[in-house]
Amino acid sequence: MEIALVLGLLLAAVILFATEKISVDLVALLLLCALVLSGILTPAEAFAGFSSDILIILASIFVITGALRQAGLLDALGFAAVRLVGKRPRLVTPTAMGVVGLVSAFMNNTTVTAMFLGPAIGLCERLGRSPSRLLMPVAFASILGGTCTLIGTSTNVAVSGYIAAQGMQPLGMFEFTGIGLVVLAVGILYFSLVGVRMLPEGREENLAEEYHIREYLSEIVVRPGSPLIGQRATESDLSILNFQILKIVRGEDEFAPDSRVRLAEGDVLLVNGRADNLIKVSKIEGIDIRQPGQGTGPGLEVRGSRVAEVLILPKSGMAGRSLRDSDFRRVTGLTVLAIYRQGHTLRDRVAEIPLRQGDILLVQGPPERFAVFQRSLDLAVLTTFEVEHGRKRVGFWVIGLFGVAVCASAFGWVPLSVGLLLVALVAVLSRCLSLEEAYRTIDWRLLILIGGMTAFGRAMEVSGSADFLATWITHLFEPMGVMALLGAFFVLTVLLTQPMSNAAAALVVLPVALSTAQQLGLNERTFAIAIMMAASISLITPLEPSCIIVYGPGKYRFRDFVKVGLPLTLLLGAIVLPLLVAFWPLYPA
Repeated sequence: MEIALVLGLLLAAVILFATEKISVDLVALLLLCALVLSGILTPAEAFAGFSSDILIILASIFVITGALRQAGLLDALGFAAVRLVGKRPRLVTPTAMGVVGLVSAFMNNTTVTAMFLGPAIGLCERLGRSPSRLLMPVAFASILGGTCTLIGTSTNVAVSGYIAAQGMQPLGMFEFTGIGLVVLAVGILYFSLVGVRMLPEGREENLAEEYHIREYLSEIVVRPGSPLIGQRATESDLSILNFQILKIVRGEDEFAPDSRVRLAEGDVLLVNGRADNLIKVSKIEGIDIRQPGQGTGPGLEVRGSRVAEVLILPKSGMAGRSLRDSDFRRVTGLTVLAIYRQGHTLRDRVAEIPLRQGDILLVQGPPERFAVFQRSLDLAVLTTFEVEHGRKRVGFWVIGLFGVAVCASAFGWVPLSVGLLLVALVAVLSRCLSLEEAYRTIDWRLLILIGGMTAFGRAMEVSGSADFLATWITHLFEPMGVMALLGAFFVLTVLLTQPMSNAAAALVVLPVALSTAQQLGLNERTFAIAIMMAASISLITPLEPSCIIVYGPGKYRFRDFVKVGLPLTLLLGAIVLPLLVAFWPLYPA
């Protein structure tokens, strides 16, 4: 009964992870409650994962990466890469992937992708290329670069912590760097020789045309006696009918409205809204309606204003909230014209649509307002990448101390958790980032997920579920040889990373793989590292956070990732499995 219950909970978790009806961290906590209430785990066992130094390591890395971002060092590195390849178009993809991969070996790959997004798009614009030709390689490089060191990705840290809890030697900082560099090099060669031909070639369009805004633009002339006269531009009768006033032409002046502007007689308003709502607007006394291009014909651009795209980042507090709920226009001073989401442009009742990570907002407003997002954790301006130099000196100290902490832990002088925590504390105490910013940089959902799934792995052991699955998998694949058995676990992990996060998939498969190795007298470390690598080279779908970041800016489709990522995943699997056995023999000495 316990085995059936645990496997049933696992199936339910996979379904909930895949459908995203409930946040992944809440799913993990619900699993823990079910395991404790059913008596499979004691409260101490259920919450032991949250007392692990794994969480301290990951939280510290998030803070350190955030500090370097605030200092502008990651931006500066992006500029250096741009300058390096600016006049060598053939080297753009391999150089960008190499730089991103090496940085991602020590930093959170999602943050690295977000930081290189602006420079990559700017470089493509200078070279006359579509961003779709570069952004997917950059995202894949950030994922593959994480296989180079222990702290390259949360999956590596989680696997190391789990095997240490089982009495095995934890993974070393650079224990698998050799195989990780091979993985990164193969990825770079793949895109340089084959993948670049498989990437979609985006079509450059005017922003209004690309988002299909122009068909929703109309001009309204405020005539004498109109009830609109004296109304605030952001709270007028037009707003009630879900129209946005994008521009006001008043005599020789033109400007984007804000909450202080009141409408006046003779104003020509450029509005955005549903075409069928124009019938309702036409019933308002004292106005004339005409399509853009008639009369003065204002376009989207406003003198002293700009139209640009901004990206909702994975850690954004705006995710799950609508523009109305977050009071976006008042807080940012920007007007949202449209939302681009995974190949579809959303224009109807934009203010009420719950936002998601990876959404792109087409916004309009004063240029100085866009500078606010340069260090924002919520939004990233896709075509802006100027560097602020105010905190750069402190940032160099932080990155120097980070290098010292990594080396000290590699030689066993200082525990990795303590070394990284000290660097994170220095970053906050030196005001490289504030305490509030430090807390916001931490991906708490990921920490809760890892703590919860670590406990679930324990439940699979004590309930006998791991042994049950191990026996079944052994019976099925052992007749084909131990390499086929190792390959089966490898493929299973790759498949589970599609509906689940990489770390969660690894922690689900790991207890079963270790139990199988024990039953057959095989090297448990080989199986552990195989599971860890499989979770990091699964590039089949755009569900990884780094891929979600580039999905919208690259104007990709789901099939683009399958077409490019599936062959690369198969190639990496065919290379990694023999290398694993070469470095970590299947049979212990």
